Amino acid sequence: MIGRIWHGWTKPGNADKYEGLLKEKIFPGIAAKKVAGYKGIQLFRRPVGTEIEFITIMWFDSWDAVKQFAGEDYEKAYVPPMAREVLERFDERSQHYEIRERLDY
Repeated sequence: MIGRIWHGWTKPGNADKYEGLLKEKIFPGIAAKKVAGYKGIQLFRRPVGTEIEFITIMWFDSWDAVKQFAGEDYEKAYVPPMAREVLERFDERSQHYEIRERLDY
């Protein structure tokens, strides 16, 4: 299993709008791509100083699935234009980790 981690930051006034875009348009758009081996996404949100930080973690079965989603330059962040309009800044590159242990309780 591969975890694809990405960070973005908004002003507090744009945080709810950005979260709504993710839930209503961006996440369903990712699912609609029907990438074989895509296992879902998690969204995290927290205030940090004068900004709101968002973290997404996407889950994939394999490196091939990651590349099917993101292309050969698989670390390049996927940030649609509608998201760029409300983000103050974001990671240009996503980080990827092999999941070595996962315990569900």
